[in-house]
Amino acid sequence: MPALEDRIRQIMADETAHLHAAPDLVDRVIRASHRKRTRGRIAAVAASLAVVATAPLYMVAAPGAVQTPVVSETPEPPAIDDTPPIPSPNPSFGDLGDGRAFGHVRVGYLPEGLRWGHWSVDFGERYSTSWNYDGDESGAYCVQIYVYEGAAVQEADDRVREYRQEGEGEETAVGDRTGYFVIANVGEDGMAGTPTLILNMGERRRAEIMFSPPYAKEFDGAKAVERELIKIAEGLTADD
Repeated sequence: MPALEDRIRQIMADETAHLHAAPDLVDRVIRASHRKRTRGRIAAVAASLAVVATAPLYMVAAPGAVQTPVVSETPEPPAIDDTPPIPSPNPSFGDLGDGRAFGHVRVGYLPEGLRWGHWSVDFGERYSTSWNYDGDESGAYCVQIYVYEGAAVQEADDRVREYRQEGEGEETAVGDRTGYFVIANVGEDGMAGTPTLILNMGERRRAEIMFSPPYAKEFDGAKAVERELIKIAEGLTADD
């Protein structure tokens, strides 16, 4: 039995070193067991094993041998994917061919030399496309048309109301329809703005026709630009 006691003492010393238990714990257990002889020796062994069993690891004893401690591991929590979602691209109309028909409208007239820019956006009640010289979607636009329908019509009407209140722009006739011509987004430093015609296409639809500032410079003054915008507006029709 002394050999077994020494073995238990060594194992307990090793284990309690990192369990922050008293270093003489085994000696106290065995000294108490001497007072009870054989039955006490068995109790000492049981008590020693019970102390180890209270830790995150345990030992399994078999007759005549003490096995290597087995570590009881706590399962790691599942990994958290904190990668931000990639935003979806803007919805578009896809391939529009020459770009003359998009959404619920059709463009009857465009200035000579312009090609569809292979770009569009479709948000349901708001949609738009544009034209430039080379048809490159990454190129700068020359003409852009933005259509407002349904509840979105109020946005276009609010803008026209603000222009009137600020004394910017003017009413203009587009055949039997009405429009509002304005140079929008003029910079405070005198930067050229965007010639814009907001066309009333009926109770539930408005169209905003814009020339880019660089493209507008190719025409002979604001009146020439306005006449060209009116021609585009006159040829703009709806399919409902």
